[in-house]
Amino acid sequence: MTDSGFVIDVRSVPRRPGSLTEKAWSFDTPDRIGAEMIGIPAGGRVDFDLRLESVSEGVLVTGTVGGHAEGQCSRCLDPLDQDISVYLTELFAYPDSETDRTADEDEEVERIVDEKIDLEQVVIDAVATDLPLSPLCTPECPGLCSICGVKLTDAEPDHGHDIIDPRWAKLAERLDDPKAAGRADEAGDAQ
Repeated sequence: MTDSGFVIDVRSVPRRPGSLTEKAWSFDTPDRIGAEMIGIPAGGRVDFDLRLESVSEGVLVTGTVGGHAEGQCSRCLDPLDQDISVYLTELFAYPDSETDRTADEDEEVERIVDEKIDLEQVVIDAVATDLPLSPLCTPECPGLCSICGVKLTDAEPDHGHDIIDPRWAKLAERLDDPKAAGRADEAGDAQ
């Protein structure tokens, strides 16, 4: 376990159920944390305000993790940013606890290793699930024109495109061609 801002030494939390220690700290994350369209950027500040409580099976970590997320609107692609704060609740099992002994390999049980807990994956999961998969600059953002890509909030009110169904395209070409239209008129007169 590498020492980083996500790692906490739990030796200060006595192994008596009910013992409690509070910790608050901040650090700059080395990697981006979040969803595809929005997240705390690499180098962004991550703030922790946590309670570490000794329970019979390990250390229960509760509290908030926050930061400033940056990204882009999923409709119009404008940049956006927001402050985020997520609540954590996670049990880190003691190496000799019943939880540690009975947990299967497939179970996601966090463990205390060398008297330290690593919050990195817990924070990544909490932040990613709290952020929207499709963030919006405003709830009513109309997005981009699917034909020309212009931002619809900046487009003229009558912005639009004449699109001809491909099944009718040949007919439209004939009607746009004056020679073809003349032949069609002559054929109608001949009848």
